[in-house]
Formats: sequence, structure tokens, C-alpha cells
Amino acid sequence: MQVVRISTGPDGQSHLEDVDVALDDLGAAGRISQLWPGGGVQFREVGGDYHIDFHNAPRRQLVVNLTGSVEIEIGSGERRILGPGSILLAEDTTGQGHISRNVGGEPRTCLFVHLDET
Repeated sequence: MQVVRISTGPDGQSHLEDVDVALDDLGAAGRISQLWPGGGVQFREVGGDYHIDFHNAPRRQLVVNLTGSVEIEIGSGERRILGPGSILLAEDTTGQGHISRNVGGEPRTCLFVHLDET
């Protein structure tokens, strides 16, 4: 399984990468990852006109898109569109941060899953 990771590099800039999440085969029970410890879940709804200029993730967290899409842009100009079912591992809690903007004028719902620091 893959997630998109955004993190702060030694240059103080945010960087995007695809990360594989290891899954253990439990036979008939399916494949499951190791536990990622955390401290809570928040539900979020934003309208179809949102655009948040450069900002940092408020904490290390997973952002799970439920409906709608978001475009993430970093300082280099690289952009990623994350649609329903996409997962972002947000770890750029320092540095320049990233831009989040609406795609297609649709409202978006997502879950923030707070993670412990590593």
C-alpha cells in the first residue's frame, strides 16, 4: 500500500514522495500493517473554494481524503492531486510548508489521524 509523504528536508523546504507501507500477510484475515501509535482523530469539512497559502502541518498526522480532492504544492512548484481514498502522511511541521487548494470547486471531507512523533 502506498501513501504520499510530505516532509521537511535539510534545506527547510517541503518534499513529496511516495512511501510504501509494509503489510504483513495474515492469511484469510488479509494483510495489515504494524500499529502506528497516535493520539486522536479529527473530522474536517471544507468548502469548494478553499485555498490555504504556505503553511505547515500542525502535527505529524495522516490526512485521509473521503470526498473531494486537494492539490498539494511545494516550494519547488511540484504538485500532487489527492482524491477520495488518498492518504497523505503530513510531516512538514517546520520550514516553508506547502499550499493546499481545492480541485474542481467541490467540497471536501477528510480525517486527520494524529500520530505520535517518531
